[in-house]
Amino acid sequence: MRGRAAQQICALAAIAGACVILPVRPAAADFRVCNNTGSRVGVAIGYKDKEGWATEGWWNLPSRSGCEVVLRGTLASRYYYIYAVDYDRGGEWSGQAFMCTRDKEFLIRGIGDCLAHGYDRTGFFEVDTTEQQSWTVQLTDNAEQKPALPLPARVPPATQRPPVAPSPPVGGSKP
Repeated sequence: MRGRAAQQICALAAIAGACVILPVRPAAADFRVCNNTGSRVGVAIGYKDKEGWATEGWWNLPSRSGCEVVLRGTLASRYYYIYAVDYDRGGEWSGQAFMCTRDKEFLIRGIGDCLAHGYDRTGFFEVDTTEQQSWTVQLTDNAEQKPALPLPARVPPATQRPPVAPSPPVGGSKP
């Protein structure tokens, strides 16, 4: 009996010691895009930061690959813009917010005169993060759409030109 009590005390001491040694990390506050499609998808993002407007790309997400962080850290703006291309079946997720892109990996400052600067002019769809610290957008196949779902957890499929339908924030709670 005494040996068992000693083992329990040692186990509790080890757990308590681990809690002191290991720092507690808060949930990451990032902007993520998830590829829940059966295709490879390329993603670009547009945003405004302290230096002005910027667009970045490409994140190449394999089919059903889960989520990729496209912006790290606490979100600084309410609105972000996404453009995605279905590499395997064609189609895109796009919108009416025009920003600059190019075929190769890029970080472009500014959104005006794309063509004059040698860039493509591309329509992004708007994502309203409602000023959350983190946000996740889900890209899905047409066959996975379930119109009766009450959650705004899906972006319309790549075969259409969709409005935005972001998922709720990951790891965050409403203030």
